[in-house]
Amino acid sequence: QLEESGGGSVQAGGSLRLSCVASGKTYISHCMGWFRQAPGKEREWVASIDDRTNYADSVKGRSTISKDNAKNTLYLQMNSLKPEDTGMYYCAARKFRNCAVVADLYNYWGQGTRVTVSS
Repeated sequence: QLEESGGGSVQAGGSLRLSCVASGKTYISHCMGWFRQAPGKEREWVASIDDRTNYADSVKGRSTISKDNAKNTLYLQMNSLKPEDTGMYYCAARKFRNCAVVADLYNYWGQGTRVTVSS
């Protein structure tokens, strides 16, 4: 089970820190990632972390993904937010250690936390 929190409404240029707590049979030590889905658009990969971190070009330099294995928690720090960052943000985990950018390759998903960025 994955549960996200930390979403909200902010103005452009603001920051948010998303959290995702993993419980039950967890794969926090494996690949975990963040995806987002804007209204009317497909779910897209934002960032992932295994032995290294990777970011979509759209958020690179503005976001940091990290995890605390002891707390079973995944984070996404987002700075300099833009209106195009608006969407539902989902935490996802794979059963495998290596990451992927394709949503279908992730095995577990949270319910999402909404981020709204106004101009």
